[in-house]
Amino acid sequence: MKVSLARWTIVTCLISVPTFAVVTPNPPQLQAKGYVLMDFQSGAIIAEYNGRAGLAPASLTKLMTAYVVGQEIKAGRLKWDDVVTVSENAWSAKFPGSSKMFIKPKDEISVANLMRGVIIQSGNDACVALAEHVAGSERGFVALMNGWAEKLGLQDTYFVNSHGLDSDGIQTSPTDMARLMQSIISDVPDVYALYSEKVFKWNDITQYNRNKLLWDNSIDVDGGKTGYTSNAGYSLVSSAKEGRMRLISVVMGTPSKQARISQSKNLLSYGFRFYDTKQVAKQGEVESKVRVWKGNANQVEAIFAKDAYLTLPRSMTAGLDKSVVLNEPLIAPIAQGDEIGKVVWKSDDSTVASYPLVSSQALEEGSWFAQLWDSLVLWVKSFFN
Repeated sequence: MKVSLARWTIVTCLISVPTFAVVTPNPPQLQAKGYVLMDFQSGAIIAEYNGRAGLAPASLTKLMTAYVVGQEIKAGRLKWDDVVTVSENAWSAKFPGSSKMFIKPKDEISVANLMRGVIIQSGNDACVALAEHVAGSERGFVALMNGWAEKLGLQDTYFVNSHGLDSDGIQTSPTDMARLMQSIISDVPDVYALYSEKVFKWNDITQYNRNKLLWDNSIDVDGGKTGYTSNAGYSLVSSAKEGRMRLISVVMGTPSKQARISQSKNLLSYGFRFYDTKQVAKQGEVESKVRVWKGNANQVEAIFAKDAYLTLPRSMTAGLDKSVVLNEPLIAPIAQGDEIGKVVWKSDDSTVASYPLVSSQALEEGSWFAQLWDSLVLWVKSFFN
């Protein structure tokens, strides 16, 4: 298949930049096994260290536990007010020395309260209770977790339990955790809303959210998840807003509770200070018209499959180079929504962003004569290409 390139330079009004020079310094130096700073809208990685390293997730695992439950609710297979009967396996006594909700066998607890136990209290017992209710067993639920990890493209992640306590084979990466948090915010916003809650009381025991950035008025953090085991170290996934921009930070394997908080704040502050994100196209926006061969029409509109955003340093003072790459020759039949190309933005030959283009409509095969004629034309063109 040939690839056609149409190139032009974006005018500077498309990406507004400051009229004065602003130096973009290197990211802050962190004491962590790995970290990632990602823009929520564009998915651009602003800063990273060991971003794809396989690390122990500890309670960051519970992000996927909450995501799976959220998807079950979204699909209508589960309700927030459904009642879960706690089994022996989910008894808090089974998890000595670890975080728990303090539930006991035969307790009847709503899904909503168990989710607060998972998200706010980081309860390992609550994770098992939800896992068994959703999938019949924790093992079955873990299969769902890994299935969603694959679907979301989390290439460095593998789960072996629902809570994240150290076990052979369990691992994730800072990049995967950032992608997972991005998916929670966009796919299951009702679940993400729980991450902003600071306190939850169950069984007459009041526990506070371990993400202490929720109390910091100098930065608008509205969600996140902590994690700790002796093997993993102290970790934190957090998300914050400033104006129209939302960032997601992941720090894994820091040396202390305070370090994961201060280093996350430093990373988020760096991103807001030195980077900006702007929308450059809307979902469904027509980018170009593409020649179609052997169809009942000879062209189709190539539209953006989703909203397109660019995350750039505020110090950037030059325009970007924009390329439209089309899958040619494009031969019918074509289904509506088929990917038929992409738009790529580059700066100095380095790709800044790439977004897929899809067909705006379905095209069927043309008449036998049209197909024969187009076949002949393509055959002749092949000699010149």
